[in-house]
Amino acid sequence: MKFGSVLCTFMFCMLYFCKAESSTTTPSQPCHMLNESCQACLKNVSCLWCNNPKKCLDYPVKHVIPNNADCSLSAARWGVCWLNFEAMIISVSVIGGVLLIGITLCFCKCCGCCCFKKDSSKYLAEQARLDRERQERSMRQDERKQDRQRRNDEIRRKYGLGSNGGSQYQKFDNETDA
Repeated sequence: MKFGSVLCTFMFCMLYFCKAESSTTTPSQPCHMLNESCQACLKNVSCLWCNNPKKCLDYPVKHVIPNNADCSLSAARWGVCWLNFEAMIISVSVIGGVLLIGITLCFCKCCGCCCFKKDSSKYLAEQARLDRERQERSMRQDERKQDRQRRNDEIRRKYGLGSNGGSQYQKFDNETDA
């Protein structure tokens, strides 16, 4: 039922936006008298053009989609002559599906539900693990740096270089500045 109402709404919108000519026939004119061409038939909104027998029929208002007994879907035209009912049904289904998926994704993104949460527990646990590993690496690096500093200080003391970093070396008296 819901698909039928969406299809009917889409067909009325297509009729309104795609129809270039204005309606010159009166709606009270019977459709079976408009058999001259597709354009003449479709000027009356209540008519349906069937391509196989090339005739204008009253649109079956009891059904949203015409029966195969009246006219096959590939031969039925309504609103515009260049679009048959099969193509209209397929395009309405695809457009409706894309719109439904798009609206659902927008709703999920705006409301922050499902997998769009930034503070999801899965991501929080992963972030905590990465932070813990980063801290452990930093601690190991600091320990290695302190060990290197301690060994360098021991070497400096061993050779009498001092820990202040200043040089104990002095120029000999016989050296001249060049």
